[in-house]
Amino acid sequence: MSPTLRASPGSESAHVSQSQKILVNLPPSFFPCAVLQPQFERLGSLGAVRTTSHDNLEPFLKDLASVEAAFMWSWPELSEESLRATKLRFLGQINTTGLTARACLSRGVALSEARHCWSPAVAEMALGLILSGLRGIGDYHASMRSGTEKWVQVFPADISPRERELTGRRVGIVGFGGIGRRLAELLQPFRTELLVHDPFISPRVAEEAGVRNVGLHELLSACEVVVLAAPGSHANRALLGQAEIDLLPKDSLLVNVSRASLVDTAALIRRLRKGDLIALLDVFDEEPLAGDSPLRKIPGAYLTPHRAGGLLSSVQRALEMLLDDFEAFLAGNPRRYAITEEMLKCF
Repeated sequence: MSPTLRASPGSESAHVSQSQKILVNLPPSFFPCAVLQPQFERLGSLGAVRTTSHDNLEPFLKDLASVEAAFMWSWPELSEESLRATKLRFLGQINTTGLTARACLSRGVALSEARHCWSPAVAEMALGLILSGLRGIGDYHASMRSGTEKWVQVFPADISPRERELTGRRVGIVGFGGIGRRLAELLQPFRTELLVHDPFISPRVAEEAGVRNVGLHELLSACEVVVLAAPGSHANRALLGQAEIDLLPKDSLLVNVSRASLVDTAALIRRLRKGDLIALLDVFDEEPLAGDSPLRKIPGAYLTPHRAGGLLSSVQRALEMLLDDFEAFLAGNPRRYAITEEMLKCF
């Protein structure tokens, strides 16, 4: 392993070729992480690596000015003006932003993004939340812990009709990108009828995935289970307002593993207080969630602390994706995770 990546931010490796200067700007906790050392070693074989952990633009640009390639999360954001003083040729980001993407494309910087590194883990979390919500697993666990569980005495009269199988249900997925498509694959053994709402996918994509792409209101009113997997773009803010939330059928499930901004939280709370909706939420308007948030106490709201995608395997995957594209870039080959002009409409 290159000693750069175990050293404090700012150090530089002496064991790699100096022909390619590479900047890695990530939180300091990344560099000593044992499971990420194979990826850092691989990067160290491609050039002289310098590591930093800048949050602010000015010190970041000073380090960026002398390198040809950089790897980072999404911050600090870069503009055309900030890139003008650099000789950057390749930028690999775990997540990018519209500002940075447009700046890179305008300045001729090859930009690759590993956004979909989170998708497998998020899709599995969504499936877990669906199953937990349909079967009341969270309630059963809490009651067993507190000693307040109720055992079935009169069978089947004691069985709640809210407790259901997933098999054969109609499931709606809002947003059919990496998360939505992986979730569709995971749902196949359950023989669900899948509706999706995504204005950006082609009929061919929907047909190949075995889903039906419909309007948002049709999906919300027709599905017992609705999963939000759309990006948290400005255009999607409050995608589910009061009118949309009121369309959800009685005792349906709403699962949000994307961004809290997709939902009008006040409207969701009003519907939850009626007692005829189950919401399983991994994301919130403010994080950490306030201790006095109504969501913590409303029956029918089941909460997890933004854990859907954040697995070590996701971070490993992110670095591998960016490394694959960097090697392809150096070899003059097509990049699998390249950001293109056509994609800018999604930001």
